[in-house]
Amino acid sequence: MAAANGSVVALGGSAGGVEALVRIAKGLPADLGAPVLVVLHVSPTVESHLPQILTRAGPLPARHARDGEELEANRIYVAPPDHHLLVADGRVRVVRGATENGHRPAIDPLLRTAALAYRERVVAVIVSGALDDGSAGAQAVSSVGGSVLVQDPSEASFPDMPRNVIRVDNPHAVLPLAEIPGTVARLVKELREEREDANVEDERRLEAAYATMDPEAIERPDGVGARSPFS
Repeated sequence: MAAANGSVVALGGSAGGVEALVRIAKGLPADLGAPVLVVLHVSPTVESHLPQILTRAGPLPARHARDGEELEANRIYVAPPDHHLLVADGRVRVVRGATENGHRPAIDPLLRTAALAYRERVVAVIVSGALDDGSAGAQAVSSVGGSVLVQDPSEASFPDMPRNVIRVDNPHAVLPLAEIPGTVARLVKELREEREDANVEDERRLEAAYATMDPEAIERPDGVGARSPFS
């Protein structure tokens, strides 16, 4: 299922983040309805086995993202070592850009590009980690109406990253790790239902415009139904 016009889930973590990401992957439903993009601070010189770990943990298949591939719902895309993971036009970008906050991959570039591409249809999650990567990205997501979930710092192995996001942003929720998967699934479902409602409303507006013989509606190439050669 293509996800170019749907919603997207973006997860970010650092020290202590593997355990948190595994628990989230375990709790997500197989029919989540959105792609999941993951950035974990990893060594640029050591092979990462995070996709295999996440695949074993839960129902969603995970792999290292490939530059230019189309995002699909119900799949996990992991940033490869020494590369940033970005998103644009329903596709992933994997680039070896400058380090940010001392890291490559970094969380901020993913969240900034997700906010730009998906706006209010982003669900961002920040879990255990040191320092403050992810704080600026979380602000970007919140500024366009997206949702930011933060692991409760009191239970995080390394609480600085969640604390810094809470300090600079107004996250949608600060949650125990056990509640994050269910909350992500609920938010994605709500976004999907809102989009379906909006599509129905747009179609009804177009049908009403037809009834008034609005020339702009009549000439629209994406109108409702198929054109007839007879009148």
